[in-house]
Amino acid sequence: MSQSFSLQDTLAVADLQTYLSRAARVEEGSVRLIAGSGVLAVYTAILYARGLLDQTPTVLGLRTFATDAGAEFDAVVPIRSLLDRLARARETAEADGTEGEVGLRLPLEVSTVTWAGISPPRGGWRPVGETSAALLEETAKAGIAEVAEAIPSGTGEQLVQRVRAEVWGTPIEGLEYVPAGAAFAAESLGFLAPDEPVSILETGTWTRLTTARGHILIRRQAWSLRG
Repeated sequence: MSQSFSLQDTLAVADLQTYLSRAARVEEGSVRLIAGSGVLAVYTAILYARGLLDQTPTVLGLRTFATDAGAEFDAVVPIRSLLDRLARARETAEADGTEGEVGLRLPLEVSTVTWAGISPPRGGWRPVGETSAALLEETAKAGIAEVAEAIPSGTGEQLVQRVRAEVWGTPIEGLEYVPAGAAFAAESLGFLAPDEPVSILETGTWTRLTTARGHILIRRQAWSLRG
């Protein structure tokens, strides 16, 4: 397995930095990187269950970037470590006036990330409709306010998780199989743009929201599958 990869230029580096920085503000943990066939898929966890009784939906963010054809790996690394490497690589490239590809090495991997063991499918997606960025933004803001109101300062972690699971697991009105947590993820990661439609696709137990800026992946409960 290769331990390095490249991005097309410093603009791509800055783009990845922005995406990871947004994800880290929600869940400052790890990021999953899968490289192959000249594509780097970058998965971030916005919501996921923390235990057997936790009903929080699994909601992941995904951005893809062009990389060198020789890069092949599936690695989970700390977001902050990767951000540090991106910052140094960008600073060096800009100081040297480098144009074109920027090379990076992977940080040391971590092996205790439960959500990273959940692999969304790469193919077989079928379109089932679309929604609006406005509806998702409104849903996200309402959910954030509800969570803040329901959780007083000093609340224990168990209660916090239960409230988050209830709020973000509630289906969006008119979108039966899309939980409010998907709207929270799309808004938090900066994937929404005014007047831009959001495509909805499904395959197996997964639903995907897609915009020009990225993808939100939701793993549905088995009982919610369409007949």
